[in-house]
Amino acid sequence: MEEFQEKLEKIRQGGGPKRIEKQHAAGKMTARERIDYLVDPGSFVEFGAFVKHRSTEFGLDKVEAPADGVVTGFATINGRLVGIASQDFTVLGGSVGEMHGIKIAELLDKAMLYGVPVIMINDSGGARIQEGVDSLRGYGDIFYRNVKASGYIPQIAVIMGPCAGGAVYSPALMDFVVMSPSSYMFITGPNVIKAVTGEDVTKESLGGPQVHATISGNAHLVGDSEEHTLDLVKELLSYLPQNAKERPPIYETADPINRTIDDVFDIVPAEAKMPFDVRQLITRFVDDGHFFEIMPGFAPNIVIGFARLGGQVIGIIANQPSYFAGVLDINASDKAARFIRTLDAFNIPIVTLVDTPGYMPGTNQEYGGIIRHGAKLLYAYSEATVPKVTLILRKSFGGAYLAMASKHLASDVVMAYPTAQIAVMEATGAANIIFRKEIQNAPDPEKAREEKIREYREKLLNPYVAAARYYIDDIIDPRATRPMIYNALQIAKSKDIHEKLPKKHGNMPL
Repeated sequence: MEEFQEKLEKIRQGGGPKRIEKQHAAGKMTARERIDYLVDPGSFVEFGAFVKHRSTEFGLDKVEAPADGVVTGFATINGRLVGIASQDFTVLGGSVGEMHGIKIAELLDKAMLYGVPVIMINDSGGARIQEGVDSLRGYGDIFYRNVKASGYIPQIAVIMGPCAGGAVYSPALMDFVVMSPSSYMFITGPNVIKAVTGEDVTKESLGGPQVHATISGNAHLVGDSEEHTLDLVKELLSYLPQNAKERPPIYETADPINRTIDDVFDIVPAEAKMPFDVRQLITRFVDDGHFFEIMPGFAPNIVIGFARLGGQVIGIIANQPSYFAGVLDINASDKAARFIRTLDAFNIPIVTLVDTPGYMPGTNQEYGGIIRHGAKLLYAYSEATVPKVTLILRKSFGGAYLAMASKHLASDVVMAYPTAQIAVMEATGAANIIFRKEIQNAPDPEKAREEKIREYREKLLNPYVAAARYYIDDIIDPRATRPMIYNALQIAKSKDIHEKLPKKHGNMPL
């Protein structure tokens, strides 16, 4: 027993007191401290604590690596079982070797078998170079299982230190990436970039959390501290089911479902060109005013996130009129399409709020592939089989009308405010095209233009034409937004899509 206790304590000490002190000095918790903070007290059951590497090259035969630099096991978070792998930077820099990779791969295998989410806490210098191709095998085993588990169990990557080289592809294959302030991700580091391209760049400006949260779109959430980062993971888990065969947990709420939004007319201006923050509307109709936004800093012209309605989890996709008028562009299409597929995989109903003038024009967008990227949004909505409820607030023009969960893409219920404008394009542009000759030949072209714009608005730029064609199921009183969306979701809740074409999968325009 003394020998056992000595070995166990040595393993729990990781790289030893000096390296632990260095980790703390950098403002970082150790691998085990992170697990202890994240999980319910006393619930963690570790697997593979006594695993050792078997490498002998370059002096590794003389190096001890407790738990081979990664702590793996299962625990509960708010009473729900999860699998956890936490890389230990105090042990060989958290580098991934053969046994390190095997431990994570087996954790993923068991998580799939038990049908529970996986949290991977990354803090690693990368592949263990001394182990050669065996370390690469470790990465390959992990990547394969990330893909195998995709869409079946939720996978959350938490970046809490370095994550470089091939290591970045595991987070990229997972459902969500959450970064701490001291973390960074990149394929090639500053030294390589300097040698190859001559660029001078720091780790933070190359792959820090703000870069990935606002420019690359690789990070879904960023914490203010390590503790806050792990708190975000806890809340994120509360919106997700254990696996694709289950629905997310339902929470009781004292918020009345028939509550009206009496100040809705102060939030959503009737004039379509006046901007407003769509998040103000979202927080008015969801339970207790709480909206958990995902990727808030990337492609802010579209808003995505989780909320609850009547205690049930919903996913929200909304155009943001306060940023570029809510226009759809490459990044917004990618952001929304990815989120829609995540919601569909995990049985989370989709609520779409529409207020967009269309797709972004310009050579940058066309050269960047807006056709392909924009098609992802069409594909994701069409493919999704969960309940889909759409509410058109104001602008809804052209291809963007179709792409934003229109009835033509099999949305279950499509509603509109009386302020909705549904047409091929906005009034000024339409009048200039349709009545071009009449305006040019008129004695007073400006007066004629205004008359034609007014005529177009009266005849087409309203929700009633679409409602007459049954492209809209209902035009609603905006004050009743909360009960109307809730009732629509309840109606679609029991739908069963069982007819599928005999094919392996569709070919999404990636």
